[in-house]
Formats: sequence, structure tokens, C-alpha cells
Amino acid sequence: LSVGRAVLAALRGSLGALCWSLAPLSLLLSPPLSLPLPGRRDSAPQSQREQERDDELPTPTSVNYHFTRQCNYKCGFCFHTAKTSFVLPLEEAKRGLEMLKEAGMEKINFSGGEPFLQDRGEFVGKLVQFCKQELELPSVSIVSNGSLIRKQWFEKYGEYLDILAISCDSFDEEVNILIGRRQGKKNHVENLHKLRQWCREYAVAFKINSVINRFNVEEDMNEQIKALNPVRWKVFQCLLIEGENSGEDALREAEKFVISDEDFDRFLDRHKGVSCLVPESNQKMRDSYLILDEYMRFLNCRNGRKEPSKSILDVGVEAAIKFSGFDEKMFLRRGGKYVWSKADMKLDW
Repeated sequence: LSVGRAVLAALRGSLGALCWSLAPLSLLLSPPLSLPLPGRRDSAPQSQREQERDDELPTPTSVNYHFTRQCNYKCGFCFHTAKTSFVLPLEEAKRGLEMLKEAGMEKINFSGGEPFLQDRGEFVGKLVQFCKQELELPSVSIVSNGSLIRKQWFEKYGEYLDILAISCDSFDEEVNILIGRRQGKKNHVENLHKLRQWCREYAVAFKINSVINRFNVEEDMNEQIKALNPVRWKVFQCLLIEGENSGEDALREAEKFVISDEDFDRFLDRHKGVSCLVPESNQKMRDSYLILDEYMRFLNCRNGRKEPSKSILDVGVEAAIKFSGFDEKMFLRRGGKYVWSKADMKLDW
């Protein structure tokens, strides 16, 4: 290589001299001829292409909008706690959702807090209807504890909802009480079965979310999950978020709920025969969700706490999503995109 470069340098000098001797006066005022070394001609364009790839913004294909932090339950491991009571006006929320649709959103998931607490479910119902009827999103879903949902809600809004996910961490009511997933004397498990039946009646796909923690990690849920037959059983590992359920300024102290990776793996192994099981460890969960808070700010959880962007309502989706910390590759790797429209699901309602 050294010899080759020396030869090229000599040739370049000879060519330069030849050009000087033959060129007219106008060319004498131009820079001397420069020849690139072999193998280096495309290096600058290639670096530019790589930089462009690095600068590509993620598409908000699937968005989780936590439009309220208020909740009627007190789950000890909750990582989106009631730090404010703010809820955007309905029309402002719709404006933000329309912006997200224009940016590429295909699925919206409404969460909280408890989404059915605001206006007795009317607020989330109107958002669901808007997203399906006006924005024509392929998938509209809700995550709820289920305690405030009434049959009348399904009658009014059920046709616009693709998936209803109900949080259930245990089929033992004593464990639910320990966790804080209970209000008054209402039986959480009995209510779960009632909601399952309503989903059948109103053609809404039924899903279950469970947070695996110290109080339920030894539980065997195989029989109950198979009987309920959800389209997906999302199983999360208990996650600590500073300022939410951990640290001095947190409203929860979730340290006593935390389990090891090995404990989580043992729970998964015990339930590997459940076909609808979708496991999500802390590593997968932290960076692979696009989360909007009550102000429509993206929340970056990469550093173990929720660091908000500016609101998309103020700066737009493109400017805000740069600070989301969202790992689109991890989102796809964990199966974040699936058959999520009930029109495409082959279900026996």
C-alpha cells in the first residue's frame, strides 16, 4: 500500500506539471489537479449516508397516551402516579391525536391513571370514537383496572374500540389487596369475568396485563388465563422509575415489590404453555414504548426516570419525538407491532 501511494504521488506530480505546461492562462488561476487514492472516493458520501441514517426520526406507529394520572386504586408498584390532576381539554387532545396521525400513528392506547375516571368514561369514549371514526386509525385500545366500566359504555362506544386491556395481577383477592388493586368491597376477579363477557357481546378484543412482583411471582395462573382466553396476556416485570415509585419525591415505594430477572424467568417458564403469553422484561419495556403524558409530552425513561420533552402541541411531533428516548428497533423486536385491529382478528365473538 505504501509503495502504491508513492507511485500515485509521483504520477500526480507528473500530471500536475503536465497540466501546468499545457493549460491556458485561465486554468493557471485554478487549483492544481488532485487525484483521490484508490478505495477512498466514496468515503465522504458514505459517511454522509450513515449520518442521515443516524438522524432518522422514529415513526410514532404505536403511542400510549396517559391522559390522566388520577386513579381510584393504589397499586404499590404504579409507575405513573397521581402527581397532577391535569387533563387536557377534549378539543386540544383531539388536535394532538390528529397531529400524531399525520406523523404516522397507526395505534393509540389510552391509559392513566384510570381512564374511566374522567367524566365517568365519557372523555375516553369520545376520544376512542374520534380516533376510529374521524382519524380512521387501524387500532384503538384502552388499559384500565376495569372497576368503573359499565355496560352502557360498551353500548355507546364498543364498536369503536379494538382492544380492552384489563390489569389483573393475581387471581387471589388477598394478593390483590396487598398490591392495592381494589376499591371498597368490589371483587376484582369477579369483575374481570364480567368484563370478559361484555367484550364478547360487543365484539371488543379482550386482553390482560399483569405486573409480576414479589407478591404474585410464585402464583400459577395457567388455568385462569386459559379459561378467560384473552387475545394477549402481557406479563411485565415490576419496574422502578425514579420520581414515580422510587426515590424521595415519589408517591409510591415499589422497592418491596421488585423481583430479580431470575424470578421473572421462573414465572415465565411456569406459564410457557399459555399461547397468548407476551413477556416483557424491564430491559424491553424501558425504551420500547412511546409514552405521552397528560400534557402530550413524550417521556424519556432511559435514565431510570421520566424526562419529558416539550409538548407536541407546542413544538410539533417531529421536534418532540427527538427527546423521547424511543428505541424503534426494540419496539419491533419485542413484537410491538402485531395484528391489532379487531377487523383483522379471527375471533369467535
